[in-house]
This record gives sequence, structure tokens and C-alpha cells, in this order.
Amino acid sequence: MASDDTPTRNIALLIDADNASWHAIDPVLTVLAELGTVNIRRVYGNWSKPALSGWREMTIKHGIEPQQQFDITKGKNATDMKMTIDAMDLLFRGRVEGFGIMSSDSDFMPLATRLRQDGLPVYGFGQAKTPEGFKRACTRFIDVDKLMAAEADEAKQTPPPAPPPVKDPPTGAASSARSKEPEPASPPVPAATQEPAAPAAPASIDEELVKLLIDAYSAVKRDEKGFVSLSAMGQLAANRSSFDVRNYGYKRLSDLIAAVPNFNTERREDGRVFVRRVR
Repeated sequence: MASDDTPTRNIALLIDADNASWHAIDPVLTVLAELGTVNIRRVYGNWSKPALSGWREMTIKHGIEPQQQFDITKGKNATDMKMTIDAMDLLFRGRVEGFGIMSSDSDFMPLATRLRQDGLPVYGFGQAKTPEGFKRACTRFIDVDKLMAAEADEAKQTPPPAPPPVKDPPTGAASSARSKEPEPASPPVPAATQEPAAPAAPASIDEELVKLLIDAYSAVKRDEKGFVSLSAMGQLAANRSSFDVRNYGYKRLSDLIAAVPNFNTERREDGRVFVRRVR
């Protein structure tokens, strides 16, 4: 564990594309960040199927490694076996410290049971119709439909970005006349004393970034004052996407958070920064 109780375990997420909705991948990655960092991300399916087109897009967005598995027998797929073999390979290499299994298929019950026998946490993600055997075999089983609904409710509470300020037009004929008068020329400044050019303004903070930060904040445990650890919040955001504050014109996460009106920050005696949502 890190000093701020942020989990740093190596997590593997294995996705059964035939039995999992790609719409749930964002909140699933956020939940798995409670365990650690999802460094291994694989999705299994027969990519010639039109029904899996949504997953094809997610592989690019979230850096998920697609695993092709043809349907050997009509009406059946071999992805379950391929996922199980890969999970056992990862287990015996000894570098993975937790698993996420995204599927509503009961066939993964023995796999979840075996992984837990080695002391590894297993998070299952599926629909409410998922058989009880697989649900109970997991350390935790999360209903993805309820997970997406909770995220949608959270998004509704996010206020729209404020419109840009409108400059007041000049008032009166005198002002209009004065505005047309040429400005007196400024005396030339010697080259040695010229001020350096001002740095470019940071990139605008869009709605998608605000939503990402709010989702990360909501997933972190808060203290009695409603504050969460900035580092834990940053890890959750990074776990969900290739998030980097430098893409928005900032050097530190604390600077970015300070520029978002939805949050307040507080630096405590031990030097750590905490964040609280205010809107």
C-alpha cells in the first residue's frame, strides 16, 4: 500500500464480449481502481460478429487488448475456455494480484472459485440475470445495469460549464468617438529590457474532463468533512483513461483541480492534498 492508502496492486480485467455490455466499461474500470491499477485489459470474442462492433471501439479508447477466438462449433463460442486458460497463466506467473471478470455467464464460476483459493480477490461484473453460482463465487459481484444507472444519476448533478463572459459595448457617442481615436505610439523598449512572452493559457476544461474527475471523486472514500485524497482520486481517473494533467496545460494534478470550479482543495499538515466537491 502507498502511504495514502491508495492501492497499487496489479489487476487483470478479462472481458467476455459475447456476454458483457461495452457501455459499462467506464464505471467498471473506476470500480476496479479500488483494488489497484488495471494494467492487463483483454476482451475476448469473434470480431467478425457485427454485434461486437461497440467493443472494437472500446479497445482503442481504453487500451484493451482484443483476443480473437473463432466459433469452432455453430451456436457455441470458445471464448470461455480461452479466458480461463489466460487467467490461469496469469495466476501462475505470480504477477497479478486481483482479477476482474466481466461476464454474465455462469461458466466462469469454477474460474472465480479457483482464483479465490489462491487468495486473490475476484470482482465479477454482469447483469442481474447472472446465475447465483457465479455471483457467489466472486469476492464481489456488481450489477452493471445498476452501476451505469448510478453513474448517470451522478452525471445529472454535474452543472453545465459557465458561458464565456460577454464584454460590455462602449456607451454613448463620446465613447464611440474615443474608441476611433488612434492610440499614441508607445516609445520603443530596448531589446535588453523587453519582457518575455506570456505563456499560453491552459487548455479549456471540457465537460468530459469534469465528468471524469467527478466520477473519480465519487468512487473514493471520503472523510468526515467530505474530502478525499488527491492522489487516490488521480489514480482512479488514470485507471479509467489515459488521463494526464499535461494534456490540459498543467504540470500538477493539484493545479488542474484548483482550476475546476466544482472542487476545493486543502493541504494538510503532512503535506498531502485533499479534495472536496462543492458543486
